[in-house]
Amino acid sequence: MRLSGIVAIALLGLSGCHSAFVDATVSNRTASTILLLEVDYPSASFGTENLAPGKDYHYRFKVIGSGPLKLVYTDSSHKEIEGSGPSLNEDDEGPLSVVIAPDGIHWSAPPAKH
Repeated sequence: MRLSGIVAIALLGLSGCHSAFVDATVSNRTASTILLLEVDYPSASFGTENLAPGKDYHYRFKVIGSGPLKLVYTDSSHKEIEGSGPSLNEDDEGPLSVVIAPDGIHWSAPPAKH
């Protein structure tokens, strides 16, 4: 009886706990290295010093609060580029794709948490 109670508690713990995370991928599809890349999201930001042509940068985060996404980077001519993205809400989860292409910044946001 005691062992079955422990197993039941363990199974409840496994099924009841789920943390919502966004799996972000920032892709450089330009012909030049991107410098000082930063993505701002509600309550925090992430980034990297450089992202070579054809490469991807992956980052996983939890959304706390709500608000728009913003990308800021420096191009190869040392010009700062900014782009606004979609808004995220607390507990949104799923894949987020940010593609930096010759024709601009393309966003694909995760579906909203229901």
